[in-house]
Amino acid sequence: MKTLDTYLTETNTRKVDDTDLYLFTMMWAVMNHFPNARVRYEFVNRNKNTVYPPNFAANLRKRIHNQSGIYLTNDRINLIKRKCPYLPDLYLDFLRGYRFDPSEISIAQFDGKIEIIIEGLWYRTILWEVFLLSEVSELYYLMTEIKPTETEAWIKNYNNSKATHFMMNNVRYADFGTRRRYSHEHHSNVLQSLMSYGRSNFIGTSNVAFAIDNNTKVVGTYSHCWVSGVASIMGYQHANKYAMELWTETYGGDLGIALTDTFGLDAFLNDFDLKYAKLFDGVRHDSGDPFIFTDRIVEHYHSLKIDPIASNKTIVFSDGLNPELAIKLNDYCRGKIHASFGIGTNLTNDLPGVEPLNIVIKLFSLDGKPTIKLSDVEGKHTGDPETIDIVKKYIKYKPLSN
Repeated sequence: MKTLDTYLTETNTRKVDDTDLYLFTMMWAVMNHFPNARVRYEFVNRNKNTVYPPNFAANLRKRIHNQSGIYLTNDRINLIKRKCPYLPDLYLDFLRGYRFDPSEISIAQFDGKIEIIIEGLWYRTILWEVFLLSEVSELYYLMTEIKPTETEAWIKNYNNSKATHFMMNNVRYADFGTRRRYSHEHHSNVLQSLMSYGRSNFIGTSNVAFAIDNNTKVVGTYSHCWVSGVASIMGYQHANKYAMELWTETYGGDLGIALTDTFGLDAFLNDFDLKYAKLFDGVRHDSGDPFIFTDRIVEHYHSLKIDPIASNKTIVFSDGLNPELAIKLNDYCRGKIHASFGIGTNLTNDLPGVEPLNIVIKLFSLDGKPTIKLSDVEGKHTGDPETIDIVKKYIKYKPLSN
């Protein structure tokens, strides 16, 4: 792992595409449909007990400043084009000229708490999310000097064993771990184990740069902020329908996994009619009981006279997964629907003696109007409390249940 001094003084060493695919895909969708929308993102630390060391904000600002000159070369753009053929030349040409603008973000520290706010045009600011989260995570471990309590050889063997365990249980999975990784170096080492020992059961990574550099598949579609943003502009009653329709207009039949829990599963299923159930390849689970979710999704497909197995429909599970839970869910889905798993922190920050951060960056407003997310778990919502209460009543929200 780098020293803190090296980390803070190196200049323009990060890659622009060292980020999750869904930010590139959403960026192009936003450019198409909402090019003038202005947004506010906020950093959320879900673990209220996390204490950031003194000068953390100043060091983060320094790191961001020293990396703000990164850009994509023509060669790199061509590699992205081959890896992501659904991204059009017009977008890639824009991406070639894209530069991160530190004036779009403000970072402050109040004792041991950190405040990060991102403001600007939606399409321009959208790439900050994964960039900042991964930098916050790596800087935190460097400044606190929290290190694994086992040797590198032990950690490598542990990751090899985990990949083997997935493979032996025929679990298909991808790396979703960029945002809360222990470090860039550790992320790279984990991927080497997954590719070597996971064989064909390891289906790829959400990280565009790692997918290119390791010649593996890049995976992802859109996140909650796409549906939240669309809802604030077009309305909450059928926000999922609007989001899926605009997504389809942008990508046709590509990138066909729909996220289900921005406003609760009931609201999603009300919009997931025969058209979208046939058009989309499947759905992603990100909150609530995954077994109940599976039953509800399978039942919904059957109510539309769709056989999920014969039609090759898939649930992508991505909520707090570990190997044991993934194996149980894989077994539960067998014969009902295809299953795959997007595993994040448990791959890239599963280290003895290290507690992963529980951090996110969420969209909080669009054109001055609050944006919210309603988890499928009551009490885990994000956004303006008054707006949350109004929307919950308006769409008749209820948490995921039988």
